[in-house]
Amino acid sequence: MKFYDREQEMAALQKIEALSAHEAQMTIITGRRRIGKTTLIKKSFTGIPLVYFFVGKKSETLLCGELSEIIRITLGVDLGSFSDFPRLLGAIMGIAMHRNITLVLDEFQNLSHIRDSIFSDIQDVWDDNKEKSRINLVICGSIYSKMKKIFEDKEEPLYGRATARFKIRPFTIATLKEIMRDNNPAYTREDLLAVYMITGGIAKYVELLVTRGALTKNEIIRDALSTGSYFLDEGQEMLRDEFGKDYGNYFSILSALATGETSRGEIKSYTGVEPGGYLDKLENDYSIIARRRPYLAGEKSKNVAYSISDNFLNFWFRFIYRYRSAVEVGNLEWIAEKVMTDYESYSGLVLERYFRQLYAESGRYNLVTNFWKKKDGKDEIDLIAVNETDRELVLGEIKRNPEKIKLSEVKEKSKGIILHHKKWDIRYIGLSLEDM
Repeated sequence: MKFYDREQEMAALQKIEALSAHEAQMTIITGRRRIGKTTLIKKSFTGIPLVYFFVGKKSETLLCGELSEIIRITLGVDLGSFSDFPRLLGAIMGIAMHRNITLVLDEFQNLSHIRDSIFSDIQDVWDDNKEKSRINLVICGSIYSKMKKIFEDKEEPLYGRATARFKIRPFTIATLKEIMRDNNPAYTREDLLAVYMITGGIAKYVELLVTRGALTKNEIIRDALSTGSYFLDEGQEMLRDEFGKDYGNYFSILSALATGETSRGEIKSYTGVEPGGYLDKLENDYSIIARRRPYLAGEKSKNVAYSISDNFLNFWFRFIYRYRSAVEVGNLEWIAEKVMTDYESYSGLVLERYFRQLYAESGRYNLVTNFWKKKDGKDEIDLIAVNETDRELVLGEIKRNPEKIKLSEVKEKSKGIILHHKKWDIRYIGLSLEDM
């Protein structure tokens, strides 16, 4: 699959590369697994020699040996033998005192497995050499909680050392449409919704579907749930490293959210686990879930709903983890049929997320959210888009079938909201599959 999107990120990274010719740069790049960080880096840094090194979970001596060999092959410099990673980094920064280079350390958080003092030692090396070194140091990581702690915790030695930070996000809806046009010109709205539902715009997942020619609704679902599918184990492989030994409770809570149990009380009833601390970490440390309140609800409102932010993980916990017994015995056809049976209701919720994201990506609104009073949906407004500058308010109902949209009901539900927006431009809209 060709390289898509990321023009802004590439331009910013190339500017950093140019700055490194005069002053050392330390750039932190985070983003969930499979988002396309490595590809972005290799596409962006082309002006000076690039040394790319994946930090595996190995001994310090082995890591030093591998990186020294890459330096020898890439830069033609024999640094000799090292068994201390920070000292080797110092030697590389010494090379950069005479020639401008990019050094990429991918999955940097894995260095924490070596010894407790390693980040403190790296801090010393950086501080001692940065004034004279012309190095473009790029540090990547996909274990969000660990990267956040290393570089954002004020108690950690590398806090404040970064000169730039990037969090790589999934493809936009506009990019997903471009990919579909290029690879399946006859795609339907249903096909687009299925791609969005399964991949959430994660580059690797989209690439897999493109490579396998699975870009229609039925092909996408069947491929994701086929024998040997990459997607079957992906949720577990992605999150076990994040959660560690306590992953069972986290998985149970995420499974509850994926099946529609969105309040703390409902989650506790579903799992038997007190979810408070877990939910806080899932939101703030792992950035996997979002906490929502209805539009205009105060910070102290107890009307709170949680949801999984990542489309793929929501699908994985809803259908693959939930029916893992069927996965283990290879009864994938049964799960595929289950998805098809639930597709109308489940994809209707995904469609709501699609349009809220579309409005957020438009750049016109400072807030895009929704509204509800009770979980039964009778008082729910699917889309609320707010433009405070132009005093514009959009209130929308989202249904798969446009014939089921009743804007008169939206107007009735929103009477209380309108009272807070006197002299605003109020628009009521209905959105369906036909509007994708």
